[in-house]
Amino acid sequence: MSSNLIHMILSEKTIYPHVSVDCVVLGFDGMHFKVLLLKRTGMEGETRFSDLKLPGRLIYSNEDLDEAAQSVVVELIHSTTIFLHQFRSFGSPGRTSNPRDLHWLENAVKLKIGRIITVGYLALIRIDDKLRFKSDTLQATWVPVREVGKLAFDHNVIIQEAMHEVSRYVTMDPSVVFNLLPKRFTASQMRTLFEELFDQAMDVRNFHKKMSRMNYLVATDEFEHGVAHRAARFYRFDKKIYLKSHGGFNLNSSL
Repeated sequence: MSSNLIHMILSEKTIYPHVSVDCVVLGFDGMHFKVLLLKRTGMEGETRFSDLKLPGRLIYSNEDLDEAAQSVVVELIHSTTIFLHQFRSFGSPGRTSNPRDLHWLENAVKLKIGRIITVGYLALIRIDDKLRFKSDTLQATWVPVREVGKLAFDHNVIIQEAMHEVSRYVTMDPSVVFNLLPKRFTASQMRTLFEELFDQAMDVRNFHKKMSRMNYLVATDEFEHGVAHRAARFYRFDKKIYLKSHGGFNLNSSL
């Protein structure tokens, strides 16, 4: 949490110290799922520590939860195309049992903190050259989900549940994946995304057959440039066709 945001909270609004929002901002870089984490520094006794946490904060006493989550994400990222979805709450009594976490939070908000229930939000965005962080002071960084180490509070659990939520959501509405893929993407990129998400290898030929049955995937006249292998064709997602056809990606069939 930035010092400017802390000052605004303390000076203009009253914090409700028992409820927070934590946002799992997921992106896909063409090869791996990545999660947006913030650097956290503090003191543990006389030793300074530095670790990582999810973006989030305590809510204001009169604040809507969705508004709080939106403000957390908007403060971090320049993007107008953010899929933001509340997926579950986390209320274990042990969420603030680690002295390091508790001392850091109490020092940040200047309040005595007890049990906190947090509401998890899932944000899906595409990682591309146009994506920019709004603030250097927040020290945000993208970390591959598979390489995430020990985080603050129960944030490892929250990320794990968020990944489960993405796979569940995609099963019901496959159009969600196009919030993660580039606007123009190859069949290989799309297949890699599904393999990463469901943690299973997919047969290339079968995957291409399934793609050919998706009338909302439109083949373009553009191909990759400067690649050592055979240049792959780019596809685009046509949302209007998808909404008309109500097509889907049958994840229960053989891949």
